[in-house]
Amino acid sequence: MKRFELVQIANYLKQFKKIFSIQRVEDTVIEMVFDKKEKIYFDMKRGNSLIFLAQDYKRSKIYNAPFDVVLKKKVAGAFIENIEVLEGNRIIRFTLLQSLKYKKEKIYLQFEFTGRNTNVIIADENLVVIEALRHIDKSVSFREIQTGVKLKDLPSFKIIEKERDLGDIREYLKEAYKKREEEILIRLKNQKLLFLAKKREKLVNILNNLEDEKELEKRSEELYFKASLILANLDSIKNYQKEIKIKDFEGKEIEISLPKNARTPQEAADIMFKMAKKLKQKAKYSHIERENLISKISFLDKKSQIVKEAKSSDEINILFPKQEKRSKKERDVDYESYFFEGYKIMVGKSERGNIELLKSAKMNDIWMHLKDIPSTHVIIRTNKSNVPLNVLKFAAKLCVDYSVSQKGSYLVDFTKRRNVKIRERAFVNYVDYDTLKITKD
Repeated sequence: MKRFELVQIANYLKQFKKIFSIQRVEDTVIEMVFDKKEKIYFDMKRGNSLIFLAQDYKRSKIYNAPFDVVLKKKVAGAFIENIEVLEGNRIIRFTLLQSLKYKKEKIYLQFEFTGRNTNVIIADENLVVIEALRHIDKSVSFREIQTGVKLKDLPSFKIIEKERDLGDIREYLKEAYKKREEEILIRLKNQKLLFLAKKREKLVNILNNLEDEKELEKRSEELYFKASLILANLDSIKNYQKEIKIKDFEGKEIEISLPKNARTPQEAADIMFKMAKKLKQKAKYSHIERENLISKISFLDKKSQIVKEAKSSDEINILFPKQEKRSKKERDVDYESYFFEGYKIMVGKSERGNIELLKSAKMNDIWMHLKDIPSTHVIIRTNKSNVPLNVLKFAAKLCVDYSVSQKGSYLVDFTKRRNVKIRERAFVNYVDYDTLKITKD
Protein backbone atom coordinates (compact mmCIF):
# COMPACT_ATOMS: atom_id res chain seq x y z
CA MET A 1 0.00 0.00 0.00
CA LYS A 2 1.07 3.59 -0.60
CA ARG A 3 2.09 5.74 2.34
CA PHE A 4 -0.50 8.46 1.69
CA GLU A 5 -3.22 5.78 1.81
CA LEU A 6 -1.94 4.54 5.17
CA VAL A 7 -1.86 8.11 6.56
CA GLN A 8 -5.49 8.79 5.64
CA ILE A 9 -6.65 5.38 6.91
CA ALA A 10 -4.74 5.93 10.18
CA ASN A 11 -6.43 9.33 10.60
CA TYR A 12 -9.82 7.66 10.07
CA LEU A 13 -9.02 5.00 12.69
CA LYS A 14 -8.14 7.68 15.27
CA GLN A 15 -11.85 8.20 15.94
CA PHE A 16 -11.99 4.80 17.69
CA LYS A 17 -11.07 4.44 21.34
CA LYS A 18 -10.80 0.69 21.81
CA ILE A 19 -10.02 -2.59 20.03
CA PHE A 20 -12.83 -4.92 21.07
CA SER A 21 -11.37 -8.00 19.38
CA ILE A 22 -8.62 -9.03 16.99
CA GLN A 23 -8.03 -12.38 15.28
CA ARG A 24 -6.65 -14.05 12.21
CA VAL A 25 -9.38 -15.13 9.79
CA GLU A 26 -6.98 -16.42 7.14
CA ASP A 27 -3.25 -17.19 7.09
CA THR A 28 -2.35 -13.54 6.41
CA VAL A 29 -5.63 -11.70 7.09
CA ILE A 30 -6.16 -9.99 10.46
CA GLU A 31 -9.66 -8.87 11.52
CA MET A 32 -9.83 -5.92 13.92
CA VAL A 33 -13.13 -4.94 15.55
CA PHE A 34 -13.17 -1.42 16.98
CA ASP A 35 -15.77 0.31 19.08
CA LYS A 36 -18.97 1.10 17.17
CA LYS A 37 -18.49 -2.50 15.90
CA GLU A 38 -16.41 -1.31 12.94
CA LYS A 39 -14.54 -4.25 11.34
CA ILE A 40 -11.36 -3.52 9.42
CA TYR A 41 -9.27 -6.23 7.73
CA PHE A 42 -5.51 -6.12 7.21
CA ASP A 43 -4.31 -8.53 4.52
CA MET A 44 -0.58 -8.85 5.23
CA LYS A 45 0.32 -10.90 2.18
CA ARG A 46 3.92 -10.37 1.08
CA GLY A 47 4.12 -7.99 -1.86
CA ASN A 48 0.34 -7.65 -2.10
CA SER A 49 -0.82 -6.24 1.25
CA LEU A 50 -4.08 -4.36 1.64
CA ILE A 51 -6.49 -2.82 4.15
CA PHE A 52 -10.18 -3.30 3.43
CA LEU A 53 -13.67 -3.35 4.91
CA ALA A 54 -15.99 -6.34 4.47
CA GLN A 55 -19.43 -7.18 5.82
CA ASP A 56 -18.83 -10.85 6.48
CA TYR A 57 -15.55 -12.71 6.16
CA LYS A 58 -15.90 -16.49 6.47
CA ARG A 59 -13.03 -18.25 8.18
CA SER A 60 -12.26 -21.95 7.91
CA LYS A 61 -10.35 -22.46 11.13
CA ILE A 62 -9.52 -20.88 14.46
CA TYR A 63 -5.84 -19.98 14.71
CA ASN A 64 -4.06 -20.86 17.95
CA ALA A 65 -0.40 -20.23 17.18
CA PRO A 66 1.66 -18.24 19.76
CA PHE A 67 1.06 -15.11 17.65
CA ASP A 68 -2.72 -15.58 17.91
CA VAL A 69 -2.60 -16.24 21.66
CA VAL A 70 -0.66 -12.99 22.19
CA LEU A 71 -3.09 -11.05 19.97
CA LYS A 72 -5.97 -12.19 22.14
CA LYS A 73 -4.16 -11.67 25.45
CA LYS A 74 -2.30 -8.40 24.80
CA VAL A 75 -4.26 -6.58 22.07
CA ALA A 76 -7.94 -7.57 22.37
CA GLY A 77 -9.75 -5.20 24.73
CA ALA A 78 -6.94 -2.62 24.67
CA PHE A 79 -7.55 1.13 24.56
CA ILE A 80 -6.04 3.10 21.69
CA GLU A 81 -3.66 5.83 22.88
CA ASN A 82 -2.30 6.75 19.45
CA ILE A 83 -2.16 5.65 15.80
CA GLU A 84 0.64 6.93 13.59
CA VAL A 85 2.35 6.21 10.28
CA LEU A 86 6.10 6.16 10.89
CA GLU A 87 8.07 8.83 9.10
CA GLY A 88 9.63 7.74 5.82
CA ASN A 89 8.03 4.29 5.95
CA ARG A 90 4.87 2.35 5.17
CA ILE A 91 4.25 1.29 8.76
CA ILE A 92 1.15 1.89 10.90
CA ARG A 93 1.91 1.78 14.62
CA PHE A 94 -0.84 1.44 17.23
CA THR A 95 0.08 2.52 20.74
CA LEU A 96 -2.24 0.59 23.06
CA LEU A 97 -2.99 0.52 26.77
CA GLN A 98 -4.10 -2.79 28.20
CA SER A 99 -5.77 -2.63 31.61
CA LEU A 100 -4.41 -5.15 34.08
CA LYS A 101 -5.46 -5.69 37.73
CA TYR A 102 -3.14 -3.09 39.25
CA LYS A 103 -1.71 -1.17 36.31
CA LYS A 104 -1.94 -0.36 32.62
CA GLU A 105 0.46 -2.05 30.22
CA LYS A 106 1.68 -0.23 27.12
CA ILE A 107 1.76 -2.34 23.95
CA TYR A 108 2.81 -1.51 20.39
CA LEU A 109 1.03 -3.18 17.48
CA GLN A 110 2.81 -2.56 14.21
CA PHE A 111 1.56 -3.32 10.70
CA GLU A 112 4.47 -3.15 8.24
CA PHE A 113 3.59 -2.89 4.55
CA THR A 114 7.15 -3.38 3.36
CA GLY A 115 7.02 -5.69 0.34
CA ARG A 116 8.63 -9.07 0.95
CA ASN A 117 9.19 -8.22 4.65
CA THR A 118 5.51 -7.36 5.26
CA ASN A 119 4.75 -8.22 8.87
CA VAL A 120 2.64 -7.73 12.01
CA ILE A 121 4.69 -7.17 15.16
CA ILE A 122 3.58 -6.96 18.80
CA ALA A 123 6.11 -5.28 21.11
CA ASP A 124 6.23 -4.11 24.72
CA GLU A 125 6.76 -0.52 25.94
CA ASN A 126 10.52 -0.88 25.36
CA LEU A 127 9.91 -2.09 21.79
CA VAL A 128 11.04 -5.61 22.66
CA VAL A 129 9.26 -8.10 20.39
CA ILE A 130 6.58 -10.15 22.18
CA GLU A 131 5.42 -11.95 19.04
CA ALA A 132 5.19 -11.52 15.26
CA LEU A 133 3.26 -12.94 12.35
CA ARG A 134 6.58 -13.76 10.70
CA HIS A 135 9.84 -14.35 12.56
CA ILE A 136 13.00 -13.23 10.76
CA ASP A 137 16.38 -14.70 11.62
CA LYS A 138 19.46 -12.48 11.92
CA SER A 139 21.21 -14.70 9.36
CA VAL A 140 18.91 -13.40 6.61
CA SER A 141 18.37 -9.78 7.71
CA PHE A 142 20.05 -7.05 9.74
CA ARG A 143 16.67 -6.59 11.43
CA GLU A 144 16.03 -9.70 13.50
CA ILE A 145 12.38 -10.32 14.41
CA GLN A 146 12.33 -12.82 17.25
CA THR A 147 10.62 -13.03 20.63
CA GLY A 148 12.65 -11.13 23.25
CA VAL A 149 14.73 -9.19 20.70
CA LYS A 150 14.71 -5.38 20.66
CA LEU A 151 12.91 -4.14 17.56
CA LYS A 152 15.16 -2.05 15.36
CA ASP A 153 13.71 0.84 13.40
CA LEU A 154 13.67 0.48 9.65
CA PRO A 155 15.74 3.19 7.94
CA SER A 156 13.47 5.95 6.66
CA PHE A 157 13.62 6.79 2.98
CA LYS A 158 12.21 9.37 0.64
CA ILE A 159 8.89 8.08 -0.69
CA ILE A 160 7.82 9.53 -4.03
CA GLU A 161 4.11 9.06 -4.59
CA LYS A 162 1.40 10.82 -6.50
CA GLU A 163 -0.85 11.66 -3.60
CA ARG A 164 -4.61 12.13 -3.71
CA ASP A 165 -7.51 12.55 -1.33
CA LEU A 166 -9.19 9.18 -0.74
CA GLY A 167 -12.51 10.83 0.13
CA ASP A 168 -14.88 8.78 2.30
CA ILE A 169 -12.52 6.24 3.87
CA ARG A 170 -15.28 3.67 4.57
CA GLU A 171 -16.31 3.74 0.92
CA TYR A 172 -12.67 3.57 -0.13
CA LEU A 173 -12.06 0.49 2.04
CA LYS A 174 -15.25 -1.14 0.73
CA GLU A 175 -14.11 -0.49 -2.82
CA ALA A 176 -10.67 -1.93 -1.98
CA TYR A 177 -12.39 -5.14 -0.86
CA LYS A 178 -14.54 -5.19 -3.99
CA LYS A 179 -11.50 -4.86 -6.29
CA ARG A 180 -9.59 -7.45 -4.28
CA GLU A 181 -12.50 -9.88 -4.51
CA GLU A 182 -12.99 -9.37 -8.24
CA GLU A 183 -9.35 -10.21 -8.95
CA ILE A 184 -9.07 -13.14 -6.54
CA LEU A 185 -12.51 -14.55 -7.34
CA ILE A 186 -11.93 -14.74 -11.10
CA ARG A 187 -8.51 -16.34 -10.60
CA LEU A 188 -9.75 -18.81 -7.98
CA LYS A 189 -12.82 -19.81 -9.98
CA ASN A 190 -10.78 -20.51 -13.12
CA GLN A 191 -8.14 -22.40 -11.12
CA LYS A 192 -10.56 -24.56 -9.13
CA LEU A 193 -12.92 -25.25 -12.04
CA LEU A 194 -9.96 -26.47 -14.11
CA PHE A 195 -8.86 -28.67 -11.19
CA LEU A 196 -12.37 -30.16 -10.85
CA ALA A 197 -12.66 -30.66 -14.61
CA LYS A 198 -9.43 -32.70 -14.64
CA LYS A 199 -10.67 -34.86 -11.74
CA ARG A 200 -13.98 -35.35 -13.54
CA GLU A 201 -12.25 -36.31 -16.80
CA LYS A 202 -10.19 -38.92 -14.95
CA LEU A 203 -13.31 -40.47 -13.38
CA VAL A 204 -15.19 -40.42 -16.69
CA ASN A 205 -12.31 -42.27 -18.38
CA ILE A 206 -12.38 -44.93 -15.65
CA LEU A 207 -16.16 -45.20 -16.03
CA ASN A 208 -15.98 -45.52 -19.81
CA ASN A 209 -13.33 -48.23 -19.53
CA LEU A 210 -15.32 -50.36 -17.11
CA GLU A 211 -16.09 -53.73 -18.67
CA ASP A 212 -19.73 -54.65 -19.21
CA GLU A 213 -21.15 -56.96 -16.51
CA LYS A 214 -22.76 -59.31 -19.05
CA GLU A 215 -19.54 -59.57 -21.03
CA LEU A 216 -17.61 -60.41 -17.85
CA GLU A 217 -20.15 -63.09 -16.91
CA LYS A 218 -19.96 -64.56 -20.43
CA ARG A 219 -16.15 -64.79 -20.28
CA SER A 220 -16.36 -66.32 -16.80
CA GLU A 221 -18.73 -69.05 -18.02
CA GLU A 222 -16.53 -69.78 -21.06
CA LEU A 223 -13.40 -70.16 -18.88
CA TYR A 224 -15.22 -72.38 -16.40
CA PHE A 225 -16.52 -74.55 -19.24
CA LYS A 226 -13.07 -74.92 -20.85
CA ALA A 227 -11.42 -75.69 -17.47
CA SER A 228 -14.03 -78.43 -16.90
CA LEU A 229 -13.25 -79.91 -20.34
CA ILE A 230 -9.52 -79.97 -19.52
CA LEU A 231 -10.19 -81.83 -16.26
CA ALA A 232 -12.34 -84.34 -18.12
CA ASN A 233 -9.53 -85.00 -20.67
CA LEU A 234 -6.38 -84.93 -18.49
CA ASP A 235 -5.23 -88.36 -19.74
CA SER A 236 -5.14 -87.26 -23.37
CA ILE A 237 -3.32 -83.89 -22.88
CA LYS A 238 0.50 -83.80 -22.84
CA ASN A 239 2.37 -81.52 -20.42
CA TYR A 240 4.11 -79.63 -23.20
CA GLN A 241 0.92 -78.82 -25.13
CA LYS A 242 -0.23 -75.16 -25.12
CA GLU A 243 -2.91 -75.49 -27.82
CA ILE A 244 -5.31 -78.44 -27.70
CA LYS A 245 -8.32 -79.74 -29.61
CA ILE A 246 -10.80 -81.75 -27.58
CA LYS A 247 -14.47 -82.65 -27.86
CA ASP A 248 -16.99 -80.99 -25.56
CA PHE A 249 -19.68 -82.85 -23.67
CA GLU A 250 -21.89 -82.91 -26.77
CA GLY A 251 -19.16 -84.33 -29.04
CA LYS A 252 -18.33 -81.06 -30.75
CA GLU A 253 -14.61 -80.37 -31.30
CA ILE A 254 -13.29 -77.24 -29.57
CA GLU A 255 -9.89 -75.47 -29.53
CA ILE A 256 -8.47 -74.33 -26.19
CA SER A 257 -5.37 -72.19 -25.48
CA LEU A 258 -3.80 -73.19 -22.16
CA PRO A 259 -2.28 -70.50 -19.87
CA LYS A 260 1.39 -69.96 -20.77
CA ASN A 261 2.52 -70.23 -17.14
CA ALA A 262 0.80 -73.62 -16.64
CA ARG A 263 3.28 -76.53 -16.33
CA THR A 264 0.66 -79.29 -16.47
CA PRO A 265 -2.91 -79.67 -17.77
CA GLN A 266 -4.11 -79.92 -14.13
CA GLU A 267 -2.40 -76.61 -13.29
CA ALA A 268 -3.90 -75.07 -16.45
CA ALA A 269 -7.41 -76.04 -15.31
CA ASP A 270 -6.77 -74.64 -11.82
CA ILE A 271 -5.56 -71.32 -13.25
CA MET A 272 -8.58 -71.08 -15.54
CA PHE A 273 -10.99 -71.86 -12.67
CA LYS A 274 -9.42 -69.05 -10.62
CA MET A 275 -9.67 -66.62 -13.56
CA ALA A 276 -13.32 -67.58 -14.05
CA LYS A 277 -14.03 -66.96 -10.37
CA LYS A 278 -12.36 -63.53 -10.47
CA LEU A 279 -14.34 -62.51 -13.56
CA LYS A 280 -17.56 -63.64 -11.87
CA GLN A 281 -16.73 -61.58 -8.78
CA LYS A 282 -15.82 -58.59 -10.96
CA ALA A 283 -19.13 -58.87 -12.79
CA LYS A 284 -21.01 -59.13 -9.50
CA TYR A 285 -19.52 -55.89 -8.08
CA SER A 286 -19.01 -53.98 -11.33
CA HIS A 287 -22.37 -52.23 -11.04
CA ILE A 288 -21.42 -51.02 -7.54
CA GLU A 289 -18.20 -49.51 -8.88
CA ARG A 290 -20.17 -47.99 -11.78
CA GLU A 291 -22.73 -46.42 -9.41
CA ASN A 292 -19.93 -45.17 -7.15
CA LEU A 293 -18.15 -43.49 -10.07
CA ILE A 294 -21.39 -41.90 -11.29
CA SER A 295 -22.02 -40.55 -7.76
CA LYS A 296 -18.51 -39.10 -7.58
CA ILE A 297 -18.90 -37.43 -10.98
CA SER A 298 -22.25 -36.00 -9.90
CA PHE A 299 -20.65 -34.70 -6.68
CA LEU A 300 -17.90 -32.97 -8.69
CA ASP A 301 -20.52 -31.41 -10.99
CA LYS A 302 -22.34 -29.99 -7.96
CA LYS A 303 -19.10 -28.74 -6.46
CA SER A 304 -18.26 -27.03 -9.76
CA GLN A 305 -21.65 -25.34 -9.69
CA ILE A 306 -21.04 -24.13 -6.12
CA VAL A 307 -17.71 -22.65 -7.25
CA LYS A 308 -19.39 -20.89 -10.19
CA GLU A 309 -22.02 -19.40 -7.87
CA ALA A 310 -19.56 -18.39 -5.10
CA LYS A 311 -19.73 -14.71 -4.23
CA SER A 312 -16.45 -14.44 -2.30
CA SER A 313 -12.98 -15.94 -2.32
CA ASP A 314 -13.26 -17.16 1.29
CA GLU A 315 -16.24 -19.35 0.28
CA ILE A 316 -14.08 -21.08 -2.35
CA ASN A 317 -11.10 -21.41 0.00
CA ILE A 318 -13.29 -23.26 2.50
CA LEU A 319 -14.33 -25.71 -0.24
CA PHE A 320 -10.66 -26.49 -0.94
CA PRO A 321 -8.92 -26.83 2.44
CA LYS A 322 -5.18 -27.30 2.55
CA GLN A 323 -4.60 -31.05 2.52
CA GLU A 324 -2.59 -32.33 5.43
CA LYS A 325 -0.91 -35.72 5.26
CA ARG A 326 -3.59 -38.39 5.54
CA SER A 327 -3.48 -42.17 5.65
CA LYS A 328 -4.75 -44.21 2.68
CA LYS A 329 -7.79 -45.16 4.78
CA GLU A 330 -8.61 -41.46 5.32
CA ARG A 331 -8.15 -40.69 1.60
CA ASP A 332 -10.44 -43.53 0.53
CA VAL A 333 -13.50 -42.33 2.46
CA ASP A 334 -16.56 -41.55 0.35
CA TYR A 335 -17.31 -38.20 1.92
CA GLU A 336 -15.69 -34.79 1.83
CA SER A 337 -14.55 -32.75 4.85
CA TYR A 338 -14.63 -28.96 5.22
CA PHE A 339 -13.70 -26.64 8.07
CA PHE A 340 -15.67 -23.56 9.08
CA GLU A 341 -15.06 -21.51 12.23
CA GLY A 342 -12.98 -24.41 13.53
CA TYR A 343 -15.78 -27.00 13.10
CA LYS A 344 -15.35 -30.04 10.86
CA ILE A 345 -18.26 -30.49 8.45
CA MET A 346 -18.53 -33.76 6.47
CA VAL A 347 -20.66 -34.18 3.34
CA GLY A 348 -21.53 -37.56 1.80
CA LYS A 349 -20.52 -37.97 -1.85
CA SER A 350 -22.78 -40.97 -2.46
CA GLU A 351 -25.08 -43.41 -0.70
CA ARG A 352 -21.99 -45.28 0.46
CA GLY A 353 -20.58 -42.02 1.81
CA ASN A 354 -23.84 -41.27 3.62
CA ILE A 355 -23.71 -44.72 5.23
CA GLU A 356 -20.08 -44.15 6.27
CA LEU A 357 -21.03 -40.83 7.89
CA LEU A 358 -23.94 -42.34 9.79
CA LYS A 359 -21.74 -45.13 11.12
CA SER A 360 -18.74 -42.97 12.05
CA ALA A 361 -20.61 -40.02 13.59
CA LYS A 362 -20.54 -39.61 17.36
CA MET A 363 -23.76 -39.39 19.35
CA ASN A 364 -23.39 -35.64 20.01
CA ASP A 365 -22.53 -34.74 16.41
CA ILE A 366 -25.11 -32.80 14.42
CA TRP A 367 -26.78 -34.66 11.53
CA MET A 368 -28.49 -32.79 8.64
CA HIS A 369 -30.78 -33.73 5.75
CA LEU A 370 -33.25 -31.97 3.46
CA LYS A 371 -36.82 -32.24 4.72
CA ASP A 372 -38.90 -34.79 2.76
CA ILE A 373 -36.44 -34.74 -0.19
CA PRO A 374 -33.67 -37.25 -1.01
CA SER A 375 -30.39 -35.53 -0.20
CA THR A 376 -26.83 -35.95 0.90
CA HIS A 377 -26.21 -36.44 4.61
CA VAL A 378 -24.16 -33.83 6.47
CA ILE A 379 -22.41 -34.30 9.81
CA ILE A 380 -20.97 -31.51 11.99
CA ARG A 381 -18.34 -32.73 14.43
CA THR A 382 -19.24 -30.94 17.68
CA ASN A 383 -16.73 -32.28 20.22
CA LYS A 384 -19.63 -31.92 22.69
CA SER A 385 -19.77 -28.12 22.26
CA ASN A 386 -22.76 -26.02 21.23
CA VAL A 387 -22.62 -25.27 17.50
CA PRO A 388 -23.10 -21.55 16.62
CA LEU A 389 -25.98 -20.61 14.32
CA ASN A 390 -23.67 -19.36 11.55
CA VAL A 391 -21.96 -22.80 11.44
CA LEU A 392 -25.35 -24.55 11.30
CA LYS A 393 -26.44 -22.30 8.43
CA PHE A 394 -23.21 -22.85 6.53
CA ALA A 395 -23.51 -26.65 6.87
CA ALA A 396 -27.20 -26.51 5.89
CA LYS A 397 -26.27 -24.54 2.76
CA LEU A 398 -23.74 -27.23 1.83
CA CYS A 399 -26.51 -29.81 2.30
CA VAL A 400 -28.75 -27.87 -0.12
CA ASP A 401 -26.02 -27.09 -2.68
CA TYR A 402 -24.87 -30.72 -2.87
CA SER A 403 -28.40 -32.12 -3.06
CA VAL A 404 -30.42 -29.96 -5.47
CA SER A 405 -29.62 -27.91 -8.55
CA GLN A 406 -32.78 -25.79 -8.79
CA LYS A 407 -32.87 -22.39 -7.11
CA GLY A 408 -35.43 -21.74 -4.40
CA SER A 409 -36.05 -22.09 -0.67
CA TYR A 410 -35.44 -25.42 1.06
CA LEU A 411 -35.95 -26.74 4.57
CA VAL A 412 -33.06 -28.57 6.25
CA ASP A 413 -33.76 -30.72 9.31
CA PHE A 414 -31.00 -31.21 11.88
CA THR A 415 -30.63 -33.06 15.15
CA LYS A 416 -28.08 -34.88 17.29
CA ARG A 417 -26.86 -38.13 15.75
CA ARG A 418 -28.25 -40.04 18.72
CA ASN A 419 -31.76 -39.07 17.55
CA VAL A 420 -31.25 -40.72 14.15
CA LYS A 421 -32.10 -44.39 13.66
CA ILE A 422 -30.88 -46.26 10.58
CA ARG A 423 -33.66 -48.26 8.88
CA GLU A 424 -31.81 -49.61 5.87
CA ARG A 425 -28.62 -48.48 4.14
CA ALA A 426 -28.83 -44.64 4.30
CA PHE A 427 -32.57 -44.49 4.99
CA VAL A 428 -33.30 -43.20 8.49
CA ASN A 429 -35.96 -42.12 10.97
CA TYR A 430 -35.25 -39.19 13.28
CA VAL A 431 -36.88 -37.32 16.19
CA ASP A 432 -36.39 -34.14 18.27
CA TYR A 433 -35.18 -32.11 15.32
CA ASP A 434 -35.04 -28.42 14.36
CA THR A 435 -35.35 -26.93 10.89
CA LEU A 436 -33.49 -24.21 9.00
CA LYS A 437 -34.76 -22.44 5.90
CA ILE A 438 -32.02 -22.04 3.28
CA THR A 439 -32.37 -20.05 0.07
CA LYS A 440 -30.40 -21.23 -2.96
CA ASP A 441 -29.78 -18.17 -5.17
